[in-house]
Amino acid sequence: MNKAPEIEVRIVSQIAEIGQAEWDACATPGQKRPDDPFTTYRFLKALEDSGSVGTGTGWQPHYLHALEGGETIGVAPMYGKSHSQGEYIFDHNWAHAFERAGGRYYPKLQIAVPHTPATGRRFLVKYGREEVARSALMQGAVQVAGSNSFSSLHITFCTDDERAFGAELGLLERSSQQFHWLNNGYADFDGFLNSLSSRKRKNIRKEREKAQSFGGEIHCLTGDQIQPEHWDAFWIFYQDTGARKWGTPYLTRAFFDHAQQHLRDDMLLVLAERDGQYVAGALNFIGRDVLYGRYWGCIEDHPCLHFEVCYYQAIDYAIKHGLSRVEAGAQGSHKLARGYMPVTTNSLHWIADESFSTAIGDYLQAERAAVDDEIEIMTAYGPFKKSQHEEQE
Repeated sequence: MNKAPEIEVRIVSQIAEIGQAEWDACATPGQKRPDDPFTTYRFLKALEDSGSVGTGTGWQPHYLHALEGGETIGVAPMYGKSHSQGEYIFDHNWAHAFERAGGRYYPKLQIAVPHTPATGRRFLVKYGREEVARSALMQGAVQVAGSNSFSSLHITFCTDDERAFGAELGLLERSSQQFHWLNNGYADFDGFLNSLSSRKRKNIRKEREKAQSFGGEIHCLTGDQIQPEHWDAFWIFYQDTGARKWGTPYLTRAFFDHAQQHLRDDMLLVLAERDGQYVAGALNFIGRDVLYGRYWGCIEDHPCLHFEVCYYQAIDYAIKHGLSRVEAGAQGSHKLARGYMPVTTNSLHWIADESFSTAIGDYLQAERAAVDDEIEIMTAYGPFKKSQHEEQE
């Protein structure tokens, strides 16, 4: 009887060592458009080539590569971290507690898409080898963390299937929350509005009227419609928002040049133009069935323009293109009134120190219950009609 080939899991420091064909055979198996563009070779390599990850960023690539008999069966975007920025699943309190107790929290390992709070597969596996490849990658990541003095391993914004699989292997589960807009088969934006309570419907119409009276035009650009000069404008918006929220923008200017060359078919850029100048903009990424809202910025403040450019234009696009939902990024309870409902997001965690792991596990159990309660309460306060007999216009 022939012995089954052994599975080897190795680490590489540059995604080019794996290669685009091998990586995307796992990330986008048989798909013309990926479920999401964030784990594609072109996106991750743009981060790497632009200096948005790598030396000096706190995101040092340690890509996982699983091979069976020399054939690639799985890959994962893994990074060594020297801080907790750009993750959106916050563990700053864990770091402070561990260090106050005399431990060293950094470096840690992170399986994630840098600077991107979007749920998707983190263990990218070839069709037909899903279970064995995912198991090899997940166990390999824990082994790497445990044998190389990393304090912990974090797998953020993973799928529900991956969460369940990791829990079976003994990893700690964590629940967080985002706001997503769900397309219930609306024919157009008015169809969506008609699903809302009268008060919320009127409020959104007023916001759109205010926003669209800013004195200019709103352009929705994708593919070859996006030109290099559009990134000159958007870079200013992105810098402004990044400086206010994070101190230093995560992405470099060079990232947007790489995006123009390799990612423009994956992007929807919404720009507000007034008197020949772009004054605000939002960047979205296009998945197979989902639109992902990512970045917003402006150089002029106009009433409700943020809601229009970020949320309502995204809903319009999703309806027109038959997408099932819009993910509006991290945080923001103000999204609830605009039709974006709370949903649970998942992460997995492995902590090397047993006592600290036990304490984190107890905390996460209580946190999951609190997140579930909060989602239930916010859902009850959602903008949709509570009764079929509510007034319609």
